[in-house]
Amino acid sequence: MEAIYWVLTWACHRRCPHCYDDRFRPYVREALQRVVGEGQAAYQRILANLPDDFSFVNRKGERQRGLLVLAGGELLIDGVREELFYPVLAAIRARWGDMGPRISVQTTGDVLTPQLIGEMLDRGVTTIAIASIDDYHVGHQGDAKFALMAHIRAMMAPFGLVEVGLGGVTDDRLQAPAPARRRDDRPSFLFFGAQPDLWIGELWPRGRAFANGLVNATYETNFCARWSGGKNFLNHGAAGSEVAIEPDGSVYPCCLKTGAALGKLTEERLTDILDSLKGHPAFEAINAGDPEAMGLAAGWSRADFRAASTKIDPKGRAVENVCIGCDAYFADVLAAEIARIRAGRLAHRA
Repeated sequence: MEAIYWVLTWACHRRCPHCYDDRFRPYVREALQRVVGEGQAAYQRILANLPDDFSFVNRKGERQRGLLVLAGGELLIDGVREELFYPVLAAIRARWGDMGPRISVQTTGDVLTPQLIGEMLDRGVTTIAIASIDDYHVGHQGDAKFALMAHIRAMMAPFGLVEVGLGGVTDDRLQAPAPARRRDDRPSFLFFGAQPDLWIGELWPRGRAFANGLVNATYETNFCARWSGGKNFLNHGAAGSEVAIEPDGSVYPCCLKTGAALGKLTEERLTDILDSLKGHPAFEAINAGDPEAMGLAAGWSRADFRAASTKIDPKGRAVENVCIGCDAYFADVLAAEIARIRAGRLAHRA
């Protein structure tokens, strides 16, 4: 794969109002042990079922190391870091050695310390992504986000990390320093967040973002065709291929998650799951970044899909988005299809 986005745990020290999944929240005592235990029980089998060759052919026809994005929740908090996050980093190194993927870690940044930066680098992390530069993270509103960025830049400097810019920003305070924009093999860090000119202007029809009436994505907002959407998810080994994994090994074609998992990596190899879906009209439509075409072969016209793409949010607004239509089609048709295809895979393996 070019990239895999792996949520190791739902545990987080924050309960942000714009989060795409209600399960990301604080857990304490036995609840924390339980939610971290879900990831502990699954990660070895997940790693065993990822591709042996974690590389892909880029658009220049060159073979390149893939990217494994590790995220939460928050992986650096007590109860998660030593218990789950660091063991996963050790297991990644044991699995692939020097031939493994580049490793990016997402963090809110407010729990980051020089000691933690050093420990991550020593364990093979190549990129540290600070994912809270917006006004939805309490304490980061307004100019506070820029103070956090300055603090983190000062912490990164002694380690020689290069700041990578995502591009497209209009505020100079969000720009990476000009000499540092070129990507290379040196360890790096970057900033992003849920604001218009840094990551994503629209908020997704999911989780607390929907429950709090914050969704502003329209029907023309096609998350499926964007990076970390479903586009190219079937094309493992090629540029643009990416999937998302939950703590229990459930695998999805996009980071926003479809209405049902495609399979579980605690049971089967990722490539077996993906190959079994190739040629299926609905999954090929997702793979093409055209979710509106998911049901054409099954009698759902594009007009039918759009008609199923509206929900009323708690503020009484009619929210229309292709993700909602995708959920409806999964509930009506694809969940049963996935179960049938999975049963065939397991029977064939047996």
